[in-house]
Amino acid sequence: MAATAKWQRWVPAVAVPAVVAVVVTGGAFAAGASADLPEKTAQQVLELAAQADVQTFSGTVEQTADLGLPDLSSVPGGSSSGASGGSSDGSGSGDASTDSTVSAALELLTGSHSARVYADGPTKARVQVLDQLAERDAIRNGSELWLYDSSDNTVVHSSIPADAGSGDGDGAGAPEASGTVQTPAELAQGFLDAVDPSTDVSLGADTEVAGRSAYDLVLTPRGSETLVGSVSIAVDSETGLPLSVEVLARGASTPAFSVAFSSLSLDTPSADLFDFTPPEGAAVTEKALPTDAGDGSGDHAAAPQGADAHPEPVVTGEGWNTIVALPVGADSADLTSSPLIAQLLTPVDGGQVLQTALVSVLLTDDGRVLAGAVPAEALQSAAAGQ
Repeated sequence: MAATAKWQRWVPAVAVPAVVAVVVTGGAFAAGASADLPEKTAQQVLELAAQADVQTFSGTVEQTADLGLPDLSSVPGGSSSGASGGSSDGSGSGDASTDSTVSAALELLTGSHSARVYADGPTKARVQVLDQLAERDAIRNGSELWLYDSSDNTVVHSSIPADAGSGDGDGAGAPEASGTVQTPAELAQGFLDAVDPSTDVSLGADTEVAGRSAYDLVLTPRGSETLVGSVSIAVDSETGLPLSVEVLARGASTPAFSVAFSSLSLDTPSADLFDFTPPEGAAVTEKALPTDAGDGSGDHAAAPQGADAHPEPVVTGEGWNTIVALPVGADSADLTSSPLIAQLLTPVDGGQVLQTALVSVLLTDDGRVLAGAVPAEALQSAAAGQ
């Protein structure tokens, strides 16, 4: 399970929800003029980022994504305007529920978005995603988690278990919820955690992001099999906090996605920003969260056992060429029968493929899903060899 968790943290993944539970958001790299900083080695900048301990901040995250996904606004269920991420209580059946979830994911995987983010320690955080005609909020205040969508005036409330992990401990986190925006630190952490011999680590020119000087840490895959060309992380020269992340596809000169602060304050946000009362007339749903092991790993201590247990994924390859395969059985038929998902898939020998600039996903005819930051042909070869 550890290998899969690592893969999910660092592979830029865009996949059909319920197939791969990773949604990557991107953003506009808000870099300004170059800075003149004390000279450091790439290893020293890695250590600076690893030691970052920013517990309080507020700011605006600007984001954009260009993953090569088609425009599905004309497909039933494909409108992304005001998408709420599906049925708020997790109910619903058939294609409608799946399409709604996919539509919400696609919204943050296409175009540009803006969000306000606030954090005060590991248990108080708020993300406000500002849509054209609506707003979505994910708020954590101690043990309370609220998800609000103004487009349909729906609220989901959860109580966070006492033994739940508090995240990676970098203090720069935000509530994890479908349809919200990651901070640069959250996105960067996965890449930084996974630096290994398959990655060349270097420094670009010093830069500025949101008015703060930063080192440009560049991660480049050594092999040529991955779709990823490079990842650039602007590391705050004072705190080590990642201020922006750019991911380029192989051979590309502009980012496939990026996320960055356009404004940032390290002052403690006002406490009332983390208070939330459902608006009048809002439909409020109570939803239980699974109990975590308490180490922040995300593995569920109360996972079912026996025939109903979640199947273990099969991990092949290493580093940037890692491929994860998971049996989904009859669920794959439900996915491929969805009109919205059908528009994303291309028939190939042995199944259907979702291809993006950075990630490929293969749904096989025998009920498996394979995903990785590799070309679709690599997934087909892996599927045939299992």
